[in-house]
Amino acid sequence: MTDRLEIEQLLRELHAARTEGHLDRLCALFAADATFRIAGASDGKPIAITAGGLAEIRAWLAVMLKAFKLTRYQLRSMVIDGGRAAVHWQVDIHSKITGVVVPTELVDLVEVSGGRITSYREFFAPC
Repeated sequence: MTDRLEIEQLLRELHAARTEGHLDRLCALFAADATFRIAGASDGKPIAITAGGLAEIRAWLAVMLKAFKLTRYQLRSMVIDGGRAAVHWQVDIHSKITGVVVPTELVDLVEVSGGRITSYREFFAPC
């Protein structure tokens, strides 16, 4: 059983690896059979990503890290209940393609088992 402190550390490492752009560190946090979903809207257009298993998750994370840089990270809140967590955070998302910067709020719903993320759901919206 993963305890609260371990889950908090896992989530902090998730955000650190993501904001620093470290693909291998990110992927090491997910279980081999994890599910991964991101949903939101940017510039009035819906965005949805779904992946199952580490190979698909790695492919999406690689695209995201290549296309976007995250800065001005702010953790707003973190609630942990057993193996589940909800994290509210904010960043500026920089497009490496267009140069556009969008302040964005995000909420992660995460399930953890055996010290790894088994389910990751992220919802985002521009501020």
